[in-house]
Amino acid sequence: MGMTANALPKKTEAVSNKKNSGLGSPQRKIVIAALAAAVILSIFAIRIGGMEQGLLLWLGLLLGFTLFHARFGFTSAFRRFMAVGNGEAIRAHMLMLAVASTLFAIIFSLNTTLFGAQPAGNVSPVGTSLIVGAFLFGIGMQLGGGCASGTLYAVGGGRSEMFLTLIAFIAGSVLGAWHYGFWMNDTPSFQAFSLIKDSGLGLFGGWALQMVILGAITVLTVIVEKRRRSPKMAALPTASGWKRIFLGSWPLMAAAVVLAVLNAATLYVKGSPWGITSGFTLWGSKAAMALGIDVTKWSYWAGEKAAPLHQSVFTDATSVMNFGVIVGALLASTLGGLFVLRKIPMKRAMAAIIGGLLMGYGARLAFGCNIGAYFSGIASFSLHGYVWGIMAMLGTYTALYLRPLFGMSVPKSTDHFC
Repeated sequence: MGMTANALPKKTEAVSNKKNSGLGSPQRKIVIAALAAAVILSIFAIRIGGMEQGLLLWLGLLLGFTLFHARFGFTSAFRRFMAVGNGEAIRAHMLMLAVASTLFAIIFSLNTTLFGAQPAGNVSPVGTSLIVGAFLFGIGMQLGGGCASGTLYAVGGGRSEMFLTLIAFIAGSVLGAWHYGFWMNDTPSFQAFSLIKDSGLGLFGGWALQMVILGAITVLTVIVEKRRRSPKMAALPTASGWKRIFLGSWPLMAAAVVLAVLNAATLYVKGSPWGITSGFTLWGSKAAMALGIDVTKWSYWAGEKAAPLHQSVFTDATSVMNFGVIVGALLASTLGGLFVLRKIPMKRAMAAIIGGLLMGYGARLAFGCNIGAYFSGIASFSLHGYVWGIMAMLGTYTALYLRPLFGMSVPKSTDHFC
C-alpha cells in the first residue's frame, strides 16, 4: 500500500509536467516516416550527386532540426523589434553572424574546402534591385507567416498555411527570374563591396570591423528595448534535461551558435554558403518548362546557368539542402507531438499566397533571402547583407499596417509577451 501511495503523486506530477510543457507524445508513425524519408533521400543524393550531396542533405536535416527546436525566426525577430522594440532575437542573430563570420574567415584563409574547391562567399552588388527586392521580401515574410527558412521548417512542422506560402514562393521566384534581366541590366547599381577585399583592411581587419558593427547593433537593441520597455518573448514548449535536445525548445543563443557552425560547414563542404531560394527558382522553372515555357531564353538562365534545368534536382546542392530542412523539421515536430494540420481561414490563405509571391519575387531581385543574402551575405563580409537587413526591416514596418487586414496579430507594448 505504501509503494502505491508513493507512486501515485509521481505519476500525477509527470502527467502534469507533460501537460504544462505544451508537448505531446511522439507521433511514432510520422517519426518513422520522417526517418525513412531521410534514408531514401540520402540514397538518392549520394547515388545521383555523390558524397558531397549526401553530406549537404544531412547538413540540411540538422539545420531543419535546429530551426524548429529553437523556432529560430527572422520574420518574428524583425516584427518584434519594429513593433515593440524587443531585440532578444535580433541579438541572437548578431551572435550567429559573429560566430559564422569568424568561421568563414578561417575557411577563407585556408583557401580550400573539403572537396578541393576554392571557397567563395555570397557577395553581391548594392543597387535598385537589392533595395526593392529586400523591401518586398520584408513585407512578404510578414504576410506569408515566415521567411525562406521559416517557410521550409514550418512546412515540415505541419503549419497548413505554409504549404500555400511555399507554392506561391516558388511561383514568385519564377516571376523574378523572368524579370531578372530588367532589374540587373536596366536599373542603377554599385559594384559589390566586401569588408575584407574592398575595404583595404584585409582579412583580419575586415573581421574586426564586422565584430564592431555586430556589437554596435547588439548594444542598439538593448538601448531600444529599455527605452520602449518591451514585453519579453513568450516561452516555448520544452522538456527538461537531456530530453530537451530531442523534444523541447532550445535556447535562442545556443541555436544561434549551432546555425553558425552548420552554415560554416556548408561553406566548407560545397564551397559556398547556405542558400535556399535558388532551389525554389529551379523547381518552378522546371515546372514552367514542363508546361511548354522556354525559360532558357531568360537572362537568369543564360549560358552555363541553364545546366541544372536539364539535370536531376539531386545534383543541385540548394535543392538537396532544402529537402533536408523540411525533413529535419518534420522529425523535430513529430518527436514533440506537434505536427498538426489545420483548416486554413480564407484571409490567412490570401495572406500566405500574397506573402509567398512577394518573397519569391523579392528574393530573386535581392540576390537571396534572409539566408542567402542576410545570414550568408553578412557572414561573407558583404555590404549587401546589411543593406538587405535594413530594407527588410522597412518592409516589415510597412507590413505591420497590413497584417491586421488579414486577421493577423501585431505585437503591442501592452502585451505581457510578444
